[in-house]
Amino acid sequence: MMHSVFNCSTTAQRTPGRAHLTALIFCALSSLSAIGQKPAATPAFRASVVEINITPEEPQNLVGYGPRNSTGTHDPIFHKIVALDDGTTQFFLVSTDICLVSPAEYDKVTAKLQKLYGIDPLNVWWSVTHTHSAPEVGPPGMYAVYLADRVVKVEPAYTEWMEQKLIDGIKEAREKLAPAKMGIGWGFSQANINRRAIDVDGKASLGLNPDGPVDRRIGLIRLDKEDGSPLALIANYAIHGTVLGPQNTLISGDAPGIAAQYVEEKTGVPVLFINGAAGNLAPIYSVYPNPGAGHLKEFKVLLGDRIINANKKILSTTGDVKLKTGKITVETPRKPELGWPQELGNYSKTTKDGINYVKMPVRFLQINDNIGIWSAPIELFCEVSNEVRERAPFEYTFYYGYTNGWLGYMPTAEEYPHGGYEVERVSPFTAAAASDLTESVVGYFEGRIKNEALPKSAKKGRK
Repeated sequence: MMHSVFNCSTTAQRTPGRAHLTALIFCALSSLSAIGQKPAATPAFRASVVEINITPEEPQNLVGYGPRNSTGTHDPIFHKIVALDDGTTQFFLVSTDICLVSPAEYDKVTAKLQKLYGIDPLNVWWSVTHTHSAPEVGPPGMYAVYLADRVVKVEPAYTEWMEQKLIDGIKEAREKLAPAKMGIGWGFSQANINRRAIDVDGKASLGLNPDGPVDRRIGLIRLDKEDGSPLALIANYAIHGTVLGPQNTLISGDAPGIAAQYVEEKTGVPVLFINGAAGNLAPIYSVYPNPGAGHLKEFKVLLGDRIINANKKILSTTGDVKLKTGKITVETPRKPELGWPQELGNYSKTTKDGINYVKMPVRFLQINDNIGIWSAPIELFCEVSNEVRERAPFEYTFYYGYTNGWLGYMPTAEEYPHGGYEVERVSPFTAAAASDLTESVVGYFEGRIKNEALPKSAKKGRK
Protein backbone atom coordinates (compact mmCIF):
# COMPACT_ATOMS: atom_id res chain seq x y z
CA MET A 1 0.00 0.00 0.00
CA MET A 2 1.18 3.52 -0.80
CA HIS A 3 1.63 6.15 1.89
CA SER A 4 1.77 9.92 1.44
CA VAL A 5 3.88 11.86 3.88
CA PHE A 6 2.84 15.49 4.18
CA ASN A 7 5.65 17.67 5.48
CA CYS A 8 4.42 20.24 8.00
CA SER A 9 6.37 23.17 9.37
CA THR A 10 6.90 21.41 12.69
CA THR A 11 6.83 17.67 11.98
CA ALA A 12 6.28 15.07 9.27
CA GLN A 13 3.16 12.96 9.53
CA ARG A 14 2.44 9.68 7.88
CA THR A 15 -0.98 8.81 6.56
CA PRO A 16 -1.98 5.14 6.86
CA GLY A 17 -4.17 5.22 3.77
CA ARG A 18 -6.31 7.24 1.43
CA ALA A 19 -9.06 7.64 4.00
CA HIS A 20 -6.87 10.03 5.98
CA LEU A 21 -5.49 11.86 2.94
CA THR A 22 -7.76 14.90 3.14
CA ALA A 23 -7.00 15.59 6.79
CA LEU A 24 -3.29 15.50 6.22
CA ILE A 25 -3.56 17.70 3.16
CA PHE A 26 -4.51 20.55 5.47
CA CYS A 27 -1.32 19.84 7.39
CA ALA A 28 0.65 20.17 4.17
CA LEU A 29 -0.98 23.48 3.40
CA SER A 30 0.48 24.97 6.55
CA SER A 31 3.98 24.23 5.26
CA LEU A 32 3.77 26.46 2.20
CA SER A 33 7.14 28.10 1.87
CA ALA A 34 7.75 31.76 1.21
CA ILE A 35 11.25 33.13 0.78
CA GLY A 36 12.47 36.62 0.38
CA GLN A 37 10.02 38.07 2.93
CA LYS A 38 9.62 41.79 2.37
CA PRO A 39 7.87 44.48 4.38
CA ALA A 40 6.51 46.16 1.25
CA ALA A 41 3.00 47.45 1.81
CA THR A 42 1.94 46.90 -1.80
CA PRO A 43 3.40 43.71 -3.28
CA ALA A 44 4.00 43.93 -7.01
CA PHE A 45 4.64 41.05 -9.37
CA ARG A 46 8.14 40.95 -10.83
CA ALA A 47 9.86 38.54 -13.18
CA SER A 48 13.10 38.04 -15.08
CA VAL A 49 14.73 35.58 -17.43
CA VAL A 50 18.34 34.50 -17.93
CA GLU A 51 19.72 32.33 -20.72
CA ILE A 52 23.19 30.73 -20.43
CA ASN A 53 24.94 28.69 -23.11
CA ILE A 54 26.31 25.46 -21.59
CA THR A 55 27.55 23.83 -24.80
CA PRO A 56 30.85 22.11 -23.93
CA GLU A 57 34.01 22.91 -25.87
CA GLU A 58 35.58 19.52 -25.22
CA PRO A 59 34.15 16.06 -26.11
CA GLN A 60 31.78 14.69 -23.48
CA ASN A 61 30.07 11.38 -22.83
CA LEU A 62 26.49 11.59 -24.07
CA VAL A 63 23.79 10.04 -21.91
CA GLY A 64 20.57 8.37 -23.04
CA TYR A 65 21.78 5.35 -25.00
CA GLY A 66 24.96 3.30 -24.82
CA PRO A 67 28.29 4.99 -23.98
CA ARG A 68 29.50 7.35 -26.73
CA ASN A 69 31.56 10.52 -26.88
CA SER A 70 30.46 13.67 -28.62
CA THR A 71 32.25 14.60 -31.85
CA GLY A 72 30.83 18.07 -32.33
CA THR A 73 27.74 20.25 -31.95
CA HIS A 74 24.63 20.36 -34.10
CA ASP A 75 22.85 23.02 -32.04
CA PRO A 76 23.77 24.66 -28.72
CA ILE A 77 22.35 23.70 -25.32
CA PHE A 78 21.37 26.04 -22.49
CA HIS A 79 20.32 26.75 -18.95
CA LYS A 80 17.21 28.93 -19.12
CA ILE A 81 16.03 30.45 -15.86
CA VAL A 82 12.87 32.34 -14.97
CA ALA A 83 12.50 34.11 -11.63
CA LEU A 84 9.06 35.07 -10.29
CA ASP A 85 8.37 37.30 -7.28
CA ASP A 86 4.92 38.31 -6.00
CA GLY A 87 6.25 40.48 -3.18
CA THR A 88 6.19 37.61 -0.69
CA THR A 89 7.41 34.50 -2.51
CA GLN A 90 10.31 34.17 -4.92
CA PHE A 91 10.23 31.16 -7.23
CA PHE A 92 12.87 29.96 -9.70
CA LEU A 93 12.21 27.67 -12.66
CA VAL A 94 15.14 26.22 -14.58
CA SER A 95 15.07 24.37 -17.90
CA THR A 96 18.34 22.68 -18.88
CA ASP A 97 19.06 20.94 -22.19
CA ILE A 98 20.34 17.67 -20.74
CA CYS A 99 18.85 14.20 -20.38
CA LEU A 100 18.77 13.47 -16.66
CA VAL A 101 20.10 14.52 -13.28
CA SER A 102 20.10 12.46 -10.11
CA PRO A 103 18.10 13.82 -7.17
CA ALA A 104 21.46 13.91 -5.39
CA GLU A 105 22.72 16.41 -7.98
CA TYR A 106 19.63 18.58 -7.48
CA ASP A 107 20.12 18.46 -3.70
CA LYS A 108 23.77 19.45 -4.06
CA VAL A 109 23.03 22.51 -6.18
CA THR A 110 20.06 23.72 -4.12
CA ALA A 111 22.03 23.29 -0.89
CA LYS A 112 24.63 25.67 -2.32
CA LEU A 113 21.91 28.15 -3.30
CA GLN A 114 20.46 28.04 0.19
CA LYS A 115 23.86 28.55 1.81
CA LEU A 116 24.92 31.35 -0.52
CA TYR A 117 21.68 33.26 -1.00
CA GLY A 118 19.15 31.88 1.48
CA ILE A 119 16.95 30.43 -1.27
CA ASP A 120 14.64 27.70 -0.03
CA PRO A 121 15.04 24.55 -2.18
CA LEU A 122 11.25 24.22 -2.16
CA ASN A 123 11.12 27.24 -4.45
CA VAL A 124 13.72 26.05 -6.95
CA TRP A 125 12.51 23.67 -9.67
CA TRP A 126 15.23 22.29 -11.93
CA SER A 127 13.71 20.63 -14.98
CA VAL A 128 15.59 18.99 -17.85
CA THR A 129 14.34 18.73 -21.43
CA HIS A 130 15.40 15.06 -21.70
CA THR A 131 17.43 15.36 -24.87
CA HIS A 132 19.45 12.16 -25.43
CA SER A 133 22.23 14.08 -27.18
CA ALA A 134 23.71 16.05 -24.28
CA PRO A 135 26.51 15.45 -21.76
CA GLU A 136 26.17 13.20 -18.73
CA VAL A 137 26.41 15.25 -15.53
CA GLY A 138 26.74 14.44 -11.84
CA PRO A 139 26.42 11.04 -10.18
CA PRO A 140 24.37 8.51 -12.18
CA GLY A 141 21.96 7.76 -9.34
CA MET A 142 19.22 5.30 -10.30
CA TYR A 143 20.51 5.20 -13.87
CA ALA A 144 23.41 3.07 -12.63
CA VAL A 145 21.00 0.69 -10.91
CA TYR A 146 18.86 0.09 -13.98
CA LEU A 147 21.39 0.47 -16.79
CA ALA A 148 24.84 -0.17 -15.36
CA ASP A 149 26.13 -1.20 -18.79
CA ARG A 150 25.54 2.34 -20.06
CA VAL A 151 27.32 4.20 -17.28
CA VAL A 152 30.85 5.51 -17.73
CA LYS A 153 33.02 7.49 -15.36
CA VAL A 154 31.84 11.08 -15.49
CA GLU A 155 34.60 13.65 -15.68
CA PRO A 156 33.79 16.22 -12.98
CA ALA A 157 35.03 19.32 -14.81
CA TYR A 158 31.96 19.81 -17.02
CA THR A 159 29.56 19.03 -14.17
CA GLU A 160 31.23 21.58 -11.89
CA TRP A 161 31.24 24.19 -14.65
CA MET A 162 27.59 23.52 -15.45
CA GLU A 163 26.64 23.74 -11.75
CA GLN A 164 28.36 27.08 -11.35
CA LYS A 165 26.68 28.45 -14.45
CA LEU A 166 23.32 27.49 -12.95
CA ILE A 167 24.07 29.05 -9.56
CA ASP A 168 25.35 32.24 -11.20
CA GLY A 169 22.31 32.33 -13.46
CA ILE A 170 19.87 32.15 -10.57
CA LYS A 171 21.75 34.93 -8.79
CA GLU A 172 21.56 37.03 -11.97
CA ALA A 173 17.85 36.31 -12.42
CA ARG A 174 17.19 37.44 -8.86
CA GLU A 175 19.08 40.67 -9.44
CA LYS A 176 17.23 41.38 -12.70
CA LEU A 177 13.70 41.08 -11.28
CA ALA A 178 11.51 43.87 -12.66
CA PRO A 179 7.77 44.66 -12.81
CA ALA A 180 6.02 42.19 -15.09
CA LYS A 181 2.74 40.66 -16.19
CA MET A 182 1.63 37.09 -16.83
CA GLY A 183 -0.66 35.42 -19.37
CA ILE A 184 -1.76 31.81 -19.73
CA GLY A 185 -3.08 29.64 -22.55
CA TRP A 186 -3.37 26.27 -24.27
CA GLY A 187 -1.95 25.00 -27.52
CA PHE A 188 -2.02 21.71 -29.43
CA SER A 189 0.64 19.74 -31.28
CA GLN A 190 0.74 16.32 -32.91
CA ALA A 191 4.53 16.08 -32.65
CA ASN A 192 4.33 13.08 -30.30
CA ILE A 193 2.98 9.52 -30.40
CA ASN A 194 2.62 6.68 -27.92
CA ARG A 195 5.75 4.53 -28.09
CA ARG A 196 4.47 1.35 -26.36
CA ALA A 197 4.01 -0.95 -29.38
CA ILE A 198 1.85 -3.93 -28.38
CA ASP A 199 2.24 -7.17 -30.36
CA VAL A 200 -0.29 -9.95 -30.97
CA ASP A 201 0.71 -11.62 -27.70
CA GLY A 202 0.09 -8.44 -25.74
CA LYS A 203 3.78 -7.75 -25.13
CA ALA A 204 5.15 -4.22 -25.30
CA SER A 205 8.31 -3.02 -26.99
CA LEU A 206 9.71 0.39 -27.91
CA GLY A 207 8.10 1.44 -31.16
CA LEU A 208 5.07 3.44 -32.30
CA ASN A 209 1.50 2.90 -31.16
CA PRO A 210 -0.93 5.27 -32.90
CA ASP A 211 -3.81 3.82 -30.86
CA GLY A 212 -2.13 4.36 -27.47
CA PRO A 213 -2.82 7.16 -24.98
CA VAL A 214 -1.27 10.57 -25.73
CA ASP A 215 -1.18 14.09 -24.37
CA ARG A 216 -0.90 16.67 -27.11
CA ARG A 217 -1.73 19.81 -25.18
CA ILE A 218 0.78 22.64 -24.90
CA GLY A 219 0.51 24.53 -21.63
CA LEU A 220 1.87 28.01 -22.20
CA ILE A 221 2.79 30.76 -19.74
CA ARG A 222 3.82 34.12 -21.14
CA LEU A 223 5.69 36.75 -19.18
CA ASP A 224 5.55 40.34 -20.37
CA LYS A 225 7.45 43.39 -19.24
CA GLU A 226 5.53 46.19 -17.54
CA ASP A 227 5.12 48.01 -20.87
CA GLY A 228 3.51 44.92 -22.47
CA SER A 229 6.49 43.82 -24.54
CA PRO A 230 7.32 40.08 -24.28
CA LEU A 231 9.83 38.85 -21.72
CA ALA A 232 9.75 35.03 -21.89
CA LEU A 233 7.65 31.99 -22.77
CA ILE A 234 7.33 28.80 -20.71
CA ALA A 235 6.11 25.96 -22.94
CA ASN A 236 5.04 22.65 -21.38
CA TYR A 237 4.71 19.65 -23.73
CA ALA A 238 5.29 15.92 -23.37
CA ILE A 239 7.81 14.41 -25.78
CA HIS A 240 10.94 12.27 -25.53
CA GLY A 241 14.13 13.93 -26.75
CA THR A 242 14.89 10.98 -28.99
CA VAL A 243 14.63 12.12 -32.58
CA LEU A 244 18.37 11.45 -32.70
CA GLY A 245 19.34 7.87 -31.92
CA PRO A 246 22.42 6.10 -30.56
CA GLN A 247 24.38 6.54 -33.79
CA ASN A 248 24.32 10.31 -33.39
CA THR A 249 27.35 11.82 -31.67
CA LEU A 250 26.55 15.52 -32.16
CA ILE A 251 25.42 17.56 -29.16
CA SER A 252 21.85 18.74 -29.65
CA GLY A 253 18.78 19.85 -27.77
CA ASP A 254 16.87 17.42 -30.01
CA ALA A 255 13.20 18.24 -30.73
CA PRO A 256 12.66 20.30 -27.53
CA GLY A 257 15.77 22.39 -28.17
CA ILE A 258 15.14 22.87 -31.88
CA ALA A 259 11.53 23.94 -31.29
CA ALA A 260 12.51 26.36 -28.49
CA GLN A 261 15.33 27.88 -30.56
CA TYR A 262 12.97 28.41 -33.49
CA VAL A 263 10.32 30.11 -31.35
CA GLU A 264 13.00 32.36 -29.86
CA GLU A 265 14.05 33.41 -33.36
CA LYS A 266 10.45 34.23 -34.26
CA THR A 267 9.45 35.98 -31.03
CA GLY A 268 12.73 37.49 -29.89
CA VAL A 269 12.41 36.19 -26.32
CA PRO A 270 13.83 33.19 -24.44
CA VAL A 271 11.71 30.04 -24.39
CA LEU A 272 11.84 27.59 -21.50
CA PHE A 273 10.79 24.15 -22.75
CA ILE A 274 9.43 22.13 -19.82
CA ASN A 275 8.78 18.48 -20.60
CA GLY A 276 5.62 16.77 -19.40
CA ALA A 277 4.50 13.19 -18.79
CA ALA A 278 6.59 11.75 -21.63
CA GLY A 279 7.26 8.32 -20.16
CA ASN A 280 5.31 6.63 -22.95
CA LEU A 281 5.45 9.38 -25.57
CA ALA A 282 8.01 9.57 -28.39
CA PRO A 283 8.51 12.13 -31.14
CA ILE A 284 6.79 11.03 -34.35
CA TYR A 285 10.27 10.61 -35.86
CA SER A 286 12.35 8.59 -33.42
CA VAL A 287 15.93 7.27 -33.02
CA TYR A 288 17.36 8.30 -36.39
CA PRO A 289 21.13 8.30 -37.03
CA ASN A 290 21.42 11.99 -37.89
CA PRO A 291 19.39 15.23 -37.92
CA GLY A 292 18.52 14.97 -41.61
CA ALA A 293 17.26 11.42 -41.45
CA GLY A 294 15.25 12.28 -38.33
CA HIS A 295 13.54 15.29 -39.91
CA LEU A 296 14.74 17.25 -36.89
CA LYS A 297 14.10 20.67 -38.42
CA GLU A 298 10.47 19.70 -39.09
CA PHE A 299 9.83 20.05 -35.36
CA LYS A 300 10.09 23.78 -35.93
CA VAL A 301 6.73 23.39 -37.65
CA LEU A 302 5.30 20.42 -35.75
CA LEU A 303 5.97 21.95 -32.33
CA GLY A 304 7.55 25.39 -32.73
CA ASP A 305 4.78 26.88 -34.87
CA ARG A 306 2.17 25.40 -32.53
CA ILE A 307 3.78 27.19 -29.56
CA ILE A 308 3.73 30.41 -31.57
CA ASN A 309 0.04 29.90 -32.39
CA ALA A 310 -0.76 29.31 -28.73
CA ASN A 311 1.06 32.50 -27.81
CA LYS A 312 -1.01 34.50 -30.29
CA LYS A 313 -4.17 33.35 -28.54
CA ILE A 314 -3.08 34.84 -25.21
CA LEU A 315 -4.85 38.18 -25.53
CA SER A 316 -4.47 39.52 -22.00
CA THR A 317 -1.94 39.51 -19.17
CA THR A 318 -2.10 40.65 -15.57
CA GLY A 319 0.30 42.04 -13.02
CA ASP A 320 -1.91 40.79 -10.20
CA VAL A 321 -0.10 37.50 -9.55
CA LYS A 322 0.08 35.48 -6.34
CA LEU A 323 2.41 32.47 -5.91
CA LYS A 324 2.01 29.60 -3.44
CA THR A 325 4.34 26.62 -3.21
CA GLY A 326 3.95 23.33 -1.40
CA LYS A 327 5.08 19.71 -1.30
CA ILE A 328 4.16 16.20 -0.31
CA THR A 329 6.20 13.03 -0.17
CA VAL A 330 4.59 9.95 -1.68
CA GLU A 331 5.84 6.73 -0.13
CA THR A 332 5.21 3.63 -2.20
CA PRO A 333 6.69 0.11 -2.05
CA ARG A 334 9.56 -0.43 -4.42
CA LYS A 335 10.20 -3.54 -6.44
CA PRO A 336 11.59 -6.48 -4.48
CA GLU A 337 15.34 -7.03 -4.80
CA LEU A 338 15.88 -3.63 -6.40
CA GLY A 339 19.14 -2.02 -5.29
CA TRP A 340 19.42 1.58 -4.15
CA PRO A 341 22.32 4.08 -4.36
CA GLN A 342 23.76 5.23 -1.07
CA GLU A 343 23.62 8.90 -2.09
CA LEU A 344 19.83 8.61 -2.48
CA GLY A 345 19.22 7.46 1.07
CA ASN A 346 16.76 10.30 1.66
CA TYR A 347 14.57 8.92 -1.13
CA SER A 348 14.13 5.46 0.39
CA LYS A 349 13.06 3.85 3.66
CA THR A 350 12.75 0.38 5.11
CA THR A 351 10.00 -0.55 7.56
CA LYS A 352 10.41 -2.71 10.63
CA ASP A 353 8.93 -5.53 8.56
CA GLY A 354 11.73 -5.18 6.02
CA ILE A 355 9.60 -3.62 3.28
CA ASN A 356 11.46 -1.09 1.14
CA TYR A 357 9.69 2.10 0.09
CA VAL A 358 10.47 4.80 -2.45
CA LYS A 359 10.07 8.28 -0.98
CA MET A 360 9.10 10.46 -3.93
CA PRO A 361 8.89 14.25 -3.49
CA VAL A 362 6.08 16.00 -5.35
CA ARG A 363 6.14 19.79 -5.63
CA PHE A 364 3.29 22.23 -6.23
CA LEU A 365 3.00 25.78 -7.51
CA GLN A 366 -0.36 27.53 -7.47
CA ILE A 367 -0.65 30.80 -9.37
CA ASN A 368 -3.71 32.82 -8.43
CA ASP A 369 -6.87 30.70 -8.25
CA ASN A 370 -6.84 29.26 -11.77
CA ILE A 371 -3.39 27.71 -12.31
CA GLY A 372 -2.11 24.56 -10.60
CA ILE A 373 1.32 23.17 -11.52
CA TRP A 374 2.83 20.00 -10.09
CA SER A 375 6.15 18.28 -10.65
CA ALA A 376 7.93 15.03 -9.80
CA PRO A 377 11.38 13.48 -10.46
CA ILE A 378 10.07 10.70 -12.69
CA GLU A 379 9.19 9.73 -16.25
CA LEU A 380 5.44 9.60 -15.83
CA PHE A 381 3.02 7.90 -18.23
CA CYS A 382 0.71 10.48 -19.78
CA GLU A 383 -2.51 8.86 -18.53
CA VAL A 384 -1.71 10.05 -15.02
CA SER A 385 -1.19 13.72 -15.90
CA ASN A 386 -4.25 13.60 -18.16
CA GLU A 387 -6.42 12.38 -15.30
CA VAL A 388 -5.01 14.88 -12.82
CA ARG A 389 -5.72 17.67 -15.28
CA GLU A 390 -9.31 16.50 -15.75
CA ARG A 391 -9.99 16.22 -12.02
CA ALA A 392 -8.00 19.13 -10.57
CA PRO A 393 -10.03 22.22 -9.58
CA PHE A 394 -8.17 24.62 -11.88
CA GLU A 395 -8.78 26.04 -15.31
CA TYR A 396 -5.13 25.30 -16.12
CA THR A 397 -3.28 22.31 -14.67
CA PHE A 398 0.24 21.53 -15.87
CA TYR A 399 2.61 18.67 -15.03
CA TYR A 400 6.35 19.43 -15.14
CA GLY A 401 8.25 16.15 -15.55
CA TYR A 402 11.95 15.30 -15.15
CA THR A 403 12.05 17.92 -12.41
CA ASN A 404 14.44 17.98 -9.43
CA GLY A 405 16.02 14.67 -10.39
CA TRP A 406 15.09 11.30 -11.86
CA LEU A 407 14.03 8.13 -10.06
CA GLY A 408 12.84 6.23 -13.13
CA TYR A 409 9.61 5.49 -14.97
CA MET A 410 6.14 5.32 -13.43
CA PRO A 411 3.83 3.31 -15.71
CA THR A 412 0.12 2.86 -15.04
CA ALA A 413 -1.19 -0.38 -13.55
CA GLU A 414 -2.79 -1.29 -16.88
CA GLU A 415 0.63 -1.40 -18.55
CA TYR A 416 2.29 -3.86 -16.17
CA PRO A 417 0.80 -6.99 -17.81
CA HIS A 418 2.33 -5.85 -21.13
CA GLY A 419 5.83 -5.69 -19.65
CA GLY A 420 8.46 -3.97 -21.77
CA TYR A 421 11.37 -1.63 -21.16
CA GLU A 422 9.62 0.96 -18.97
CA VAL A 423 7.96 -1.62 -16.73
CA GLU A 424 10.70 -4.24 -16.44
CA ARG A 425 14.01 -2.37 -16.63
CA VAL A 426 13.77 1.24 -15.51
CA SER A 427 11.05 1.57 -12.88
CA PRO A 428 11.38 1.20 -9.09
CA PHE A 429 7.60 1.13 -8.61
CA THR A 430 4.88 -1.48 -8.26
CA ALA A 431 1.64 -1.41 -10.23
CA ALA A 432 -0.19 0.51 -7.49
CA ALA A 433 2.01 3.59 -7.57
CA ALA A 434 0.46 5.55 -10.45
CA SER A 435 -3.13 5.48 -9.23
CA ASP A 436 -2.08 6.35 -5.71
CA LEU A 437 0.01 9.26 -6.98
CA THR A 438 -3.04 10.49 -8.87
CA GLU A 439 -5.20 10.43 -5.75
CA SER A 440 -2.52 12.18 -3.70
CA VAL A 441 -2.07 15.01 -6.20
CA VAL A 442 -5.77 15.54 -6.84
CA GLY A 443 -6.46 15.39 -3.11
CA TYR A 444 -3.77 17.98 -2.43
CA PHE A 445 -5.18 20.38 -5.00
CA GLU A 446 -8.75 19.90 -3.76
CA GLY A 447 -7.65 20.36 -0.17
CA ARG A 448 -5.91 23.60 -1.01
CA ILE A 449 -9.01 25.02 -2.68
CA LYS A 450 -11.23 23.97 0.24
CA ASN A 451 -8.79 25.47 2.72
CA GLU A 452 -8.78 28.80 0.90
CA ALA A 453 -12.58 28.87 0.95
CA LEU A 454 -12.68 28.57 4.75
CA PRO A 455 -12.99 31.67 6.95
CA LYS A 456 -9.80 32.70 8.73
CA SER A 457 -11.02 31.39 12.08
CA ALA A 458 -11.59 27.93 10.61
CA LYS A 459 -8.16 27.91 8.97
CA LYS A 460 -6.50 28.62 12.29
CA GLY A 461 -8.30 25.69 13.80
CA ARG A 462 -6.91 23.34 11.16
CA LYS A 463 -3.23 24.25 11.65
